[in-house]
Amino acid sequence: MIKRLTIIEVILVIVAYNTRFYYATLPIESVNKKEVLQSINESPEPIVKIVNEDGYDWFITRSNQGEYRETFKEMMGENGWEFEYQDGSGYFFEKEGETLIVTTQMWTGEYVIVQVPENWEG
Repeated sequence: MIKRLTIIEVILVIVAYNTRFYYATLPIESVNKKEVLQSINESPEPIVKIVNEDGYDWFITRSNQGEYRETFKEMMGENGWEFEYQDGSGYFFEKEGETLIVTTQMWTGEYVIVQVPENWEG
C-alpha cells in the first residue's frame, strides 16, 4: 500500500513539473506555459517573441532584478522608438510624432511578459 502511494506521488510530481500548473496564468491563450518557458530557456536572446494575439505582439524576458526594462527599451530603440517615460507598468515610446505604449506584467519571480501593440516594427 505504501509503495503504491509513493509511486502515485512520484507520478503526480512529474505531471506537475511538466505542466507547470504552479505558474501563474498567462495573459494569452494561444500558447501554454511549457511552450513559453521553452522559448525563453532555449534562446540565447534576452527577449523572445511568444506570439501575436488580439492585436499585440507578446514577448517574454527574464526579470534579472529589473534589467528587463533595458532589454525591451533596447529592442524598441532598434526599431526607431524613443523611450519617453514610464507610468506604472506602461512604458511610453515616441516615433515620428506617434506614441506607443508598451505594458509589462510580472509573470513569475523570474519572468516578465511584455505586450507591444502590433505593427510597431514598421
